[in-house]
Amino acid sequence: MENVVILGSGCAGYTAAVYAARANLKPLLIGGGQPGGQLATTTEVENFPGFPEGIQGPELMERMRKQAERFGTRFMNAQITKVDLSKQPFKLWAEEVEIVSQTVIIATGASAKYLGLPSEKALLGYGVSACATCDGFFFRGKEIVVVGGGDSAMEEATFLTRFATKVTVIHRGDSFRASKIMLERAKANPKIQWIMNTEVLEVKDPAKKKVSGVRLKNRVTGEESDFACEGFFLAIGHQPNTGFLAGQVELDAKGYLVIKHGSTHTSVEGVFGCGDVHDIRYKQAISAAGWGCMSALDCERYLAEKAS
Repeated sequence: MENVVILGSGCAGYTAAVYAARANLKPLLIGGGQPGGQLATTTEVENFPGFPEGIQGPELMERMRKQAERFGTRFMNAQITKVDLSKQPFKLWAEEVEIVSQTVIIATGASAKYLGLPSEKALLGYGVSACATCDGFFFRGKEIVVVGGGDSAMEEATFLTRFATKVTVIHRGDSFRASKIMLERAKANPKIQWIMNTEVLEVKDPAKKKVSGVRLKNRVTGEESDFACEGFFLAIGHQPNTGFLAGQVELDAKGYLVIKHGSTHTSVEGVFGCGDVHDIRYKQAISAAGWGCMSALDCERYLAEKAS
């Protein structure tokens, strides 16, 4: 019987593990499909407090893991395939292994949606990004591309004009899904240009380990062309990693975990949530870490009250 099982190994999961371990809860952390979360695919991280010179994303995650391990966290590198949260103790299946726990902290995060291009994947962290607030600073004085047509694309494009000399929004359709106010704000910005009815076929140049442009195809004429740029930002949304939780705990219409206001409690007593798995607003490493701390404290108090 585990005291607490933490699902996810990003900033939220590792921070929850540090706090839970220091509270002598002897947590078991199950890493999931992408150990280290989204930061594991990031190069330079400059906005995490305590690292004035910046730090590589994978290194920051490794340091967090070691800190959690130092206090007694145990780790399992596996994917959770099924859970039963209908009654306590909870049951979880990590592939073929059944685990029983008094509490569960869900920190499985969200995955940025990508186009699925091999060149895009090869250049992730080398000019390809899905987070303007994380990486915009590195594109000061450069010309960049933003792919998308919703509010997030307008927000990212507008934000990136603080750094870039030109931002070109590329959208597959002939009209935008973005709200009127967000679209008007972006269209009023003289640094933003627009390419409509166009899809991206390739990001150049993986061989040089840097973005030098994109290969485009006009969806109306079928014409292909090259477009020069030095940065490539995806703004086509995120997908919360909650597929295994359907029917077990309350999720919103987009699949994000619902937590109770002012806490990290979910709709199931003894189950807590933290980080990007529920956070649709901030989506930052430091806010995920903060949520991880809160979930561990909520979990510790819950177990103490249950034992008394």
